[in-house]
Amino acid sequence: MFDEFKGAFQRQNNAHIQLIMINVMVFLLMAIFYVFAKASQNFDAYVWFAKQIAILPDISVFILKPWTILTYGFAHSLDDIWHIVFNMIALYWFGKLFVEYLGSDKLIANYILGSIAGAFLYLLLFNTVPYFIEGRLQFEQNPYFIGMVGASAAIYAVMVATATLLPDYTFFLLFLGPVRIKYIALFFIVASFLGSVQGNPGGNIAHLGGAFIGYVYIKQLQAGVNWGGWITATLDWFKGLFSSKQKVKVTYRKEESPIKKSGLSKASQAEIDLILDKISDRGYESLTKEEKEKLFNASKK
Repeated sequence: MFDEFKGAFQRQNNAHIQLIMINVMVFLLMAIFYVFAKASQNFDAYVWFAKQIAILPDISVFILKPWTILTYGFAHSLDDIWHIVFNMIALYWFGKLFVEYLGSDKLIANYILGSIAGAFLYLLLFNTVPYFIEGRLQFEQNPYFIGMVGASAAIYAVMVATATLLPDYTFFLLFLGPVRIKYIALFFIVASFLGSVQGNPGGNIAHLGGAFIGYVYIKQLQAGVNWGGWITATLDWFKGLFSSKQKVKVTYRKEESPIKKSGLSKASQAEIDLILDKISDRGYESLTKEEKEKLFNASKK
């Protein structure tokens, strides 16, 4: 399992799987803490722990825990396992399609922007609109109310972004058959709009915030503006802190062989990995003649 987890983070254009694995790991961590807290009759410890991850609707509390604007988007409710199951299914299908056209970096950026936008709209309405303020005060009377958790806002961003980019792409749904993804996205937006004044107002408001930023993100990309560029740059900087720097080696240049001059030199490990990823995603027949040659030469090592 450790090898599979490690391999998932080494593959190129695999962000949808990476995000799913992070969400599942956080869910399992919370579940372990929950069970031990219950069994030891120390449930208050779990409530405290969960409040460090979830985002609370009171802006004065949020200011003291600003990191929750991101952490809530990787956590899920333990009361209903279908919460994480359906979210991860949606993230897999829409995320896979998104990565195929725009790559992993933009998927991660869009996911994080969706989480931030969902939290922003949630905090805005629950601290300015009387209807939602009243609901917030009722929630806060419950000592076990931990706040909002869930990747739904981020996944709505991915779903709407993908539907904006490829509106006529078709998914085959159980019992329904082929459905264009723009209609799937529209259905969930309408459902969340209605749900904003029903049983889960905070979650549904966050969905709408995520959906809005997903649409804007793609429209800005099409206009040549990458709203998520700062996220990619920040993550690359953090990766650079933990990656070992290659030592400079001085070598003598040798005359290149005719094979190297023809462009069919031995492929690097990174190139082979990209070719294998392409086979996994699109099949062997999708390879170019040069890619097949590189793969063949690598197999003879």
